[in-house]
Amino acid sequence: MRVREWPLRAAASWRRDDDGSKLEEMTRTIEDLIPDYLRGLPVYIPGKPIEEVERELKIHAVKLASNENPLGPSPMAMAAARAVLGDSNRYPDGGTHLLRAKLAERRAVSPEEIFIGLGSSEIIDLAARVLLRTGLQGLTSEGTYAPFSVAIRASGAELALAPASGAELALAPQREFAFDLQAIAKAITPKTGVIYLANPNNPTGSAFGREELEEFLAAVPDGVLVVLDEAYIHYAVSMELRDSEEIYRKRKNLLILRTFSKVYGLAGLRIGYAIGRPELLAAMNKLRTPFNTSGVAQASALAALDDKEHVTRCIETNATERKRLNEGLAKLGFRPVASEANFVFMVVGPEATALSDELLQMGVIVRPLGWMGFPEAMRISVGTAEENDKCLAAMAQVLSGKDRDALKRAPTQMKKGELAAR
Repeated sequence: MRVREWPLRAAASWRRDDDGSKLEEMTRTIEDLIPDYLRGLPVYIPGKPIEEVERELKIHAVKLASNENPLGPSPMAMAAARAVLGDSNRYPDGGTHLLRAKLAERRAVSPEEIFIGLGSSEIIDLAARVLLRTGLQGLTSEGTYAPFSVAIRASGAELALAPASGAELALAPQREFAFDLQAIAKAITPKTGVIYLANPNNPTGSAFGREELEEFLAAVPDGVLVVLDEAYIHYAVSMELRDSEEIYRKRKNLLILRTFSKVYGLAGLRIGYAIGRPELLAAMNKLRTPFNTSGVAQASALAALDDKEHVTRCIETNATERKRLNEGLAKLGFRPVASEANFVFMVVGPEATALSDELLQMGVIVRPLGWMGFPEAMRISVGTAEENDKCLAAMAQVLSGKDRDALKRAPTQMKKGELAAR
């Protein structure tokens, strides 16, 4: 058998240059093709895996860094996952028909108004990819979820950050570290295409109500999409879950995001959904990857929606433990911001990262927030009673060897620039 010999690439004899092209003079590299607006994007920094901490330190650790559900997945969801695991050799339902139909019935919309994605993360990205481009602008607030800014910049659009309501509002502590919706409305320009809001907000836990949202939306032009990320809405016991859905029915420019990662405890399966206008969701469907959510995730989500007992227990446990964690931190001299989520945010002072590292050495994983624009703050997820006890005990032990006045500064001393999310 004769083996065909291919010419060396250096000779390029197989390439036809009959049209007079200058291919031989090309000196471009693959890296040169990466657009400038992607080069400076920050990489999302996940919380440190508990397995890695336990392996490194050879201790039992508790992870209070990633706002996960400490009570675990819905038992009904786990049973459903086991039942379909044997079908994993088959591709899942690419149209997620059963899950969209069930969600549409629960939310009183049509299946065409439901989009299923990889948690909220994929939908945040797709909204920007569909509606933004170079020459347009995406708008969000300082001190909010960092992937909003990343999605805007990754689309090639200009990132605009409105100022947040910060600790300078000492006379109105309920507005600390919250969205300033009036400032966001004033920042809208003819170039604005998408506005991202998180309610409750991550990482601060603050929230705004229905009246504030309606007033804000009335100031937003119909040609600007408002993406409302409600990942933590179930934990906001003072808010009505269906308020935003009722507002959605009256407006054409609202996209509501929900997730199964938090109260349903399915963070590892990566599944969430959006409620939005069919025309927008149809465009997003053209960009999502085929079979973006697994059959196991879809089955688990379907079952989790019916597990009312688990959802109620998670909400009630979180409310109880959040209150207890807040009170324990206050006794240690901190001033946690009022939270409507499953985590607590607080300004610690210049040693926030060092304090987080010391807690890590004691087996308590919390989240320092310098990468999210709060270099003197940390976020602590609400855990089980035992996990929260360990956190408070470790915090007390670390603080016992420090000058607390030097460790902590009042939030009113923070500079405005320190509120800016990256």
